[in-house]
Amino acid sequence: MSGMTLADLRAISSVATCGSFRGAAKEMGIAVSSLSHQVANVEKRLGIRLFNRTTRSVSLTEAGEAMLLRVRPALDEIDMALLAVDRLRSTPSGLLRLNTSEGGAQRVLPLVLDFLAAYPEMKVDLVTEGRLVDIVAEGFDAGLRLEEVVPKDMIRVPLGQSESFVLVASPSYLQGKPRPATPGDLLGHECIRARLPSGSLVAWELERNGETITVDVRGRLIAGSTELSVLAARRHGGIAYVSLRSVEEDLAKGTLVQLLAEWTPPYPGICLYYPSRRLPSAGLRAFIDHAIAWRKAQRNG
Repeated sequence: MSGMTLADLRAISSVATCGSFRGAAKEMGIAVSSLSHQVANVEKRLGIRLFNRTTRSVSLTEAGEAMLLRVRPALDEIDMALLAVDRLRSTPSGLLRLNTSEGGAQRVLPLVLDFLAAYPEMKVDLVTEGRLVDIVAEGFDAGLRLEEVVPKDMIRVPLGQSESFVLVASPSYLQGKPRPATPGDLLGHECIRARLPSGSLVAWELERNGETITVDVRGRLIAGSTELSVLAARRHGGIAYVSLRSVEEDLAKGTLVQLLAEWTPPYPGICLYYPSRRLPSAGLRAFIDHAIAWRKAQRNG
C-alpha cells in the first residue's frame, strides 16, 4: 500500500482514536512533530487527505474513515496474535500499568509488592487519581476500583477486601447532645461534608436490612477530602461519614465514637478489572492469577 508500514497504520489509527495529534503522540511516546510529519508523508504517498485539521480538532475524512474501517480489524488481529505469543513466555516481563485511587493504592500495595517479589522481571506503574478513567483509552492494562463503580463491560476479579463507610464523632462533640437513633436524626446535627476529586459531595448513603436511604445532611463545613473530614471530626467539628479504615485507630482509642452502626454495613470492596475484548498480556495474566491466589491466601490466613 504505497510503501505504508505497520507503524504508519498504527499512527493513523491512534490519531483517529484520540482525536488529536498531541493525545496520540503522548499515547505512542513520540514527539507531536514526528507524528504529524509521519501522517503527512502517508497522505502524500496516497495522494489523498485522511484527516481534516483545524486549530482545535482533528477528524477523519471520508477516505480516512473508509480506510480505517478495514485496517482496524486487521490491527486488532495482529495485536491478538502478538499477545498470544507473549502469553507463551515462560517468565512474564515488561511494564504493567495499573490505575486506581490513592486509597485503593494503599490497600492493594501489599498485593503489588508480593507480585513484584514473585516476578522479578516485571515492573508495575501504579497510577493514582481520584477520577474514574477509561483505562483502555488512557493506555492502562487494568484498573483497581470499588466494584460498584467498575464499568459493566469489564471483566472483574474481586480481591475479597470488604469496605465500609461509617458515621463518627468525637465524645466532646456529642457531649450534651442526643445521639442520633435514626438516619433522620442526623438533620439535627452539625455534619461534615466531604468533596470528591470530581467536585461532587460524598453522598451519605445508609442501609439496613435491604433498605437504603440517602440523607441530605446539613453542616457548615465542606471538607476537600474524606481525610480532612476525619481531622475535623477529631477536632470536634461534628459528625463525619468516612471509611472505616481511616478511623479504626480512633475508634479503638475512643477519640472517635461510631454512630448508627446498624445503618453502615460492609459492602464489596476493591476489584481488579480489565477489558473483556482484549486478550490479557503475559504480565497481566500473571498478575490476575497472582491476585486470585493472594485473595485465597488472605482468606485462609
